[in-house]
Amino acid sequence: MTRQQLASLIRKTGSYLCVGLDSDRTKIPKHLLGLKDPVFEFNKRIVDATKDYCVAYKVNTAFYEAEGVKGWETMERTVEYLPKTHFRIADAKRGDIGNTSTQYARAFFEAMDFDAITVAPYMGEDSVRPFLEYKDKWTIVLGLTSNVGAKDFELQEAGGRLLYERVLETVAGWGSPDNLMFVVGATRADEFRNIRKLAPNHFYLVPGVGAQGGSLEEVSKQAINGDVGLLVNASRAVIYASGGEDFGEAAKRAAADYQSEMRGYL
Repeated sequence: MTRQQLASLIRKTGSYLCVGLDSDRTKIPKHLLGLKDPVFEFNKRIVDATKDYCVAYKVNTAFYEAEGVKGWETMERTVEYLPKTHFRIADAKRGDIGNTSTQYARAFFEAMDFDAITVAPYMGEDSVRPFLEYKDKWTIVLGLTSNVGAKDFELQEAGGRLLYERVLETVAGWGSPDNLMFVVGATRADEFRNIRKLAPNHFYLVPGVGAQGGSLEEVSKQAINGDVGLLVNASRAVIYASGGEDFGEAAKRAAADYQSEMRGYL
């Protein structure tokens, strides 16, 4: 998906919501557990319920890899089921020496046909470059995350700048706003104005709204740019809006509420 197509989809839908499929077998409604592939059935119903209110889905690969081969098969089935009209993210946080990253890129861009993958930049440009070589695919680089441990490195000074600032400025030169995004946690809303100065034209994938307490209003007011430039992710607040048989309807209501609020900021 190109930047133009993504921006157009956001405007058409009136939403920049990304639904996170962090689907945990121990948390899905119990009435699904007797099915052959309960996590896939859960994902299928979540997608059916939310696709009119969001523009993207983020598949957190850890929840599938933890189940071994069966989990990987569930992930493949899920990706195949996701609407081709929507932006499909592999939240895999890969990044390794060049020839290893090349294989990761093949796995997620060719074998599974995701539109984007999350990548850790710690090992430098050669670990990120293989992902950037794919046309109309996106590399989403960790910038400033929402977890407590961000203070251990990201928020430490490095050469007179905070480390995350140096990462944003450096990585921005490896690609372009047409193939490179940054992960910026919603719980860091006070940093968004500064971040927009460092990467004014890039899209941000923003986790941390909802269950983690990030403010959609604060993020939107400080970070929207000419192409909107945001994909705000909500996982638990949508997919686990209900633990009962009405979980699909509850997810639909939660996604619709996000869309309604987002329309007010566009």
